[in-house]
Amino acid sequence: MKRRFFSLGAQKAMPDHDFDLRVPEDSSFDDTILDSPTVSAWKKDSTLSGKFSYALQGISFALVTERNLRIHMVVAVLSIIACLILRVQLWGWVAILTLIALVIFAELFNTAIETVVDLISPEYHILAKRAKDVAAGAVLVLAMISVLCGLAIYIDAFLSLIGMR
Repeated sequence: MKRRFFSLGAQKAMPDHDFDLRVPEDSSFDDTILDSPTVSAWKKDSTLSGKFSYALQGISFALVTERNLRIHMVVAVLSIIACLILRVQLWGWVAILTLIALVIFAELFNTAIETVVDLISPEYHILAKRAKDVAAGAVLVLAMISVLCGLAIYIDAFLSLIGMR
């Protein structure tokens, strides 16, 4: 019989922060995950092209499964089009492209965190919820700051374009 080493919220009397990740002394720890085909296949291809392939698979997974990442991609394309139309200066391009990369990075990292949390805690647990909420909050803060910075760049470029600056 396999034992669970962390609380998944099934015991209501336990506080939400009470969990135990220690390996049991009787060596009944299930290490079959280390022998799975996915893990051994992943470890085998350590070439540069293999690593790029894994990275592209991760991005593809996130694009297929995460609606918010698709929204960020659409906004990124619209931001680039706005830069072209408004003839944004070089410093503006650098800032916009950096912000786009940061938001996409944050969304990919959020997806990774949510995936690991789902793996570790398949049932509802308040700590799993908090981890997901904090990761999503980080993306939201970055996206809001990016919008404000983008607006400043676009307004400046628009004023320059119409000769008011």
